Amino acid sequence: MQKLNKRIIGAAVAVATALPMGAAAQTLTSSINTYSPYSMYGLGELATQGNTAMRSMGGVGVAMQSTISVNLLNPAAYANTPQKSFLFDFAVDAGHFRNAQTKYGATTSEVKTAYNSVNFHEIAFQFPIMKGLGFGFSLSPYSNVGYNMYNDDMSSDATGNVGRVRYQYYGEGDVTEVKAGVGWRPFKHLSVGVAMLYYWGDIKRNYNAVPMDVITGSGEYSSTTGIDTYDVSKIKAQFGLQWIAIMNSKRALTFGATYDIGGALKPGMVKYVYVDNMLTSVVRDEVDKALPLRLPRQVAAGVFYQTQRIRAGFDWVYQNWGDENANYLESGSKGVKVAYNNTHTVKAGFEITPRPIDVRNYLNRMSYRLGFRYGDYYQTFAGSKIAQYAVTAGIGFPVKLFGRSSIDVGFEFGMRDPKMKTVTIDNKRVGLVKQNYYKLSLGLSMFGEDRWFTRYKFE
Repeated sequence: MQKLNKRIIGAAVAVATALPMGAAAQTLTSSINTYSPYSMYGLGELATQGNTAMRSMGGVGVAMQSTISVNLLNPAAYANTPQKSFLFDFAVDAGHFRNAQTKYGATTSEVKTAYNSVNFHEIAFQFPIMKGLGFGFSLSPYSNVGYNMYNDDMSSDATGNVGRVRYQYYGEGDVTEVKAGVGWRPFKHLSVGVAMLYYWGDIKRNYNAVPMDVITGSGEYSSTTGIDTYDVSKIKAQFGLQWIAIMNSKRALTFGATYDIGGALKPGMVKYVYVDNMLTSVVRDEVDKALPLRLPRQVAAGVFYQTQRIRAGFDWVYQNWGDENANYLESGSKGVKVAYNNTHTVKAGFEITPRPIDVRNYLNRMSYRLGFRYGDYYQTFAGSKIAQYAVTAGIGFPVKLFGRSSIDVGFEFGMRDPKMKTVTIDNKRVGLVKQNYYKLSLGLSMFGEDRWFTRYKFE
């Protein structure tokens, strides 16, 4: 029994993304926001910020100024909320995730899994406080955890003494970002803003060792389960500015930038291991502070151009995960080594509305969007970086003629592709996981002057 317990604790740090995923080829739809072996460590997979329209344009928006749409990326944009109005946004996401990995052994084979997910993405609103001063609030996912995989131990050590042992690894949870801030326009062409961001959530990671074909004794070996629960709670600040270079009746050109303060996360952590037999016995129970994983300092800059028919933007985002967590390793001395690295992400997007006030043809009043995003994942696995690509598209359906409210539909195809296809772990050749995913978003953007929030009086 003691030997088996040691084996599972050692294997828990050795699996990461290097294990083949042995789940069924297709599972049922779930409320978790992701299904990725790359979410096994840290805060999991980082979510793309922005409302449905912004994410349909690759996620751009640091420099976007709009009087009809919520901006979740830059608090300086809150200053542009029109008087006697109220901007509201709500969205849900559906995702389909497909993972593939080359498995090496006596024979080489490819292991594949797929998963579906549906969940809410954001709720946000903006309203004016006075002329040139606005308030904004948003509730959106910051990171998501979701994975489920197993590995069968067929080594002579296990099979000779116990039989086949299956190691199972599964986890779920998320971290939510709550953001509240103000934007102020002290000069005609300059807006500044500040926001407080609060991160909260729970992440649960489980690992099991289950004897599948016991060959000795009767009831001598039992399944062993370990559960690590992380409780996240952290406040940080964001500063932003936007400067209008060109503004006239035909076009506008805006530049924007934001700076996020980082800081130690230090989530509360509860760890315990128990043995499944006739009764459940807890053999280890600890309440502790996790190692000081730090949120990164973030710098973002962008440019945004718009006319009555078209909008286009480009953003660059830098996060110093590696500098902040240079000495922080998720794994132990065995197995895949998971480290953090600084990331650069570029985003580009385009939107066209053929004829915004066409009274005859509804298709001309619809908005059509395209976008692209590229960068690296914020963690490395066995020294390999993971490239992230995404191509986006979307359509905005105006609710009524001459109105500003809309129903937005967005689509994203993305890929996580390890730059080293094969790595060596514990003197074994292991293929890293390649992931493709598809996301469908449905958003509702309501504009106050469309009389959503007007109380009528009848005489």
